[in-house]
Amino acid sequence: MEKIKLVRIRKNLAEKLLILMIILSSFSCNDFLDIIPDNVATMDHAFSNTIETEKYLFTCYNYIPDTGDIAGNIGLLAGDEIWIPEIYRDFAADNWSIIARGRQNKNSPTNNYWSGFNQAKPLFVGIRHCNIFLENVENMDKIHDLPLDKRRRWIAEVKFLKAYYHFYLLRMYGPIPIADKNLPMTASKEQVKVKRRPVDECVNYIAGLLDESYADLPRVILNTNDELGRITKSVNRAIKARLLLLSASPLFNGNTDYADFKNKDGELLFNTTYDPNKWKMAADAAKEAIDEAELAEHKLYYYTEPKFQMTDTTMIQMSIRGAVTERWNDEVIWGLTNGLRTQVLQKACMPLLNENMGVNTAYASLAPPLKIVKEFYSFHGVPIEEDKLLNFKDMKALRIATPQERVNFEVRYETARINYDRENRFYACIGFDGGKWLTADLPQRVDYEAYTVKAKAGQISAGAAIALYSVSGYYTKKLVNWESTFTANSSIKEYAWPEIRLADVYLMYAEALNEAEGPVEDVHKYLDLIRKRAGLESIKDSWTKYSNNPAKPTTKEGMREIIHRERNIEMSFEGIRFWDMKRWKKAVIKLNEPITGWDINQKDAAAYYQEKTIFQQKFIAPRDYLWPLAIDELTVNSNLVQNPGW
Repeated sequence: MEKIKLVRIRKNLAEKLLILMIILSSFSCNDFLDIIPDNVATMDHAFSNTIETEKYLFTCYNYIPDTGDIAGNIGLLAGDEIWIPEIYRDFAADNWSIIARGRQNKNSPTNNYWSGFNQAKPLFVGIRHCNIFLENVENMDKIHDLPLDKRRRWIAEVKFLKAYYHFYLLRMYGPIPIADKNLPMTASKEQVKVKRRPVDECVNYIAGLLDESYADLPRVILNTNDELGRITKSVNRAIKARLLLLSASPLFNGNTDYADFKNKDGELLFNTTYDPNKWKMAADAAKEAIDEAELAEHKLYYYTEPKFQMTDTTMIQMSIRGAVTERWNDEVIWGLTNGLRTQVLQKACMPLLNENMGVNTAYASLAPPLKIVKEFYSFHGVPIEEDKLLNFKDMKALRIATPQERVNFEVRYETARINYDRENRFYACIGFDGGKWLTADLPQRVDYEAYTVKAKAGQISAGAAIALYSVSGYYTKKLVNWESTFTANSSIKEYAWPEIRLADVYLMYAEALNEAEGPVEDVHKYLDLIRKRAGLESIKDSWTKYSNNPAKPTTKEGMREIIHRERNIEMSFEGIRFWDMKRWKKAVIKLNEPITGWDINQKDAAAYYQEKTIFQQKFIAPRDYLWPLAIDELTVNSNLVQNPGW
């Protein structure tokens, strides 16, 4: 059993706890961010014994955003990494239809985690639950049957959740109110009109909560039947690293775009003076996260037990795919099983590959644009525009696959030059016309006989119904578990969404350390560990042998560019790129580029392989770097100020 009891809560919550939830939800953030409900009898029951208290613990967990869900994972579709058809029948993904298409607004913001509307959970309500839990469970005169060790662990978990919800809001909105304690029902009108606090103060508060909770968290989950997905020391340290990396990045570190952004007391909400020490703090936090993960025996995932005949190339690609989709593999530091998991997500990625599959099980609608296809390296491990031995200038030039390329291509099938001579992460993460797609139910039981994606108009993978097709001609292979089947009697092998995996922490450390000290040995070490899993040579060797800019890894600026690209490749299609583009302040460039793909309505290869603009994105800076507060929030609470540009 791989859930963390969140489903069990819904079945077992007593009626009185349900009444409590109704009381709490009746107060919107417009009214009170942190008011204690005035219902002593209900509250006493919620913390009357260990069983009831545990139910409330899982209520606190239940506000974690549903990142394994297409609509619940903001970063998955809100940027430029995946594009979908105009009409899609199985979900309404506002992160794509509103944010990615430049239609965010302040009247009714989408993904409104401040108030809990428009495909978002009310995180301030979640924080209020955490405060109620802590006020009761930290009181040693309550819950007499709760053992001390369990009490300490539960307090630590809820402190972490409280910190995480603050972090999630900070990443979206910038300066936020700090809801450290719940106010009593007798609080004055002025007391409940909370103010936004400066970014640095928010970061320090969240980091402090994470440090407070660290010691009492378990290093590993021993009860794997019921507790996988619960907070561990490794999760705690990784989120602290993510927090401090955000704090050190250009969006929050010395950003002069917000020089006039103040709260109603005149306090400057962004420190516009660049602080290089923030990078050192982020590097130290990331290294601590790596050390903690190693103590918990987390390691990069390698696929080692093939179910049938596989070449070394396929084994590498299976390691890359499995790092995300293999259930509870050793690389996953925090897997999320709350809410909708990955069944719909996998269907939305999967193209039709054979006549036994149907459009009701394989939608093929999550499409990487050409700009993302270009991000992946050549098989030499350098950017395709830098490779001095391979020519990618005419990316649409047609070429026929040879028998030597049969693992990745249908032999004698004609496809575009850009699909050839790419690194293993490209073939593991992206499906394309003429490319192979390996599944566990393959009849021939040998990797080079894998199914072929045939995506031109009229072919099987092109889609057979409105909105069930790839708009670019590419498919998101990475998020599909290779053991999932998509026939009429489909069996989707769900997995916990990898909110944090070890490769991400390695990349965070390399980035922060490079900014703090330049391209020192550890920067290379942790990048090369990731590249080795992908079958690539070290950065130093690859750039020396194959790049037309061999000195690039020797400077901080050059290594910065390499690290950013490594993150874009390694963390592709995991909802990370969107947030990275924001914190690096690159969104104004990348999200103003057109979304393009092949001319998918063509049957002939020469006509099909013509680059076509699908959508022209529009990102307005600095406005779109931060979420707008809903107008209603500002009307009810006159102490709040709107984000610049909104």
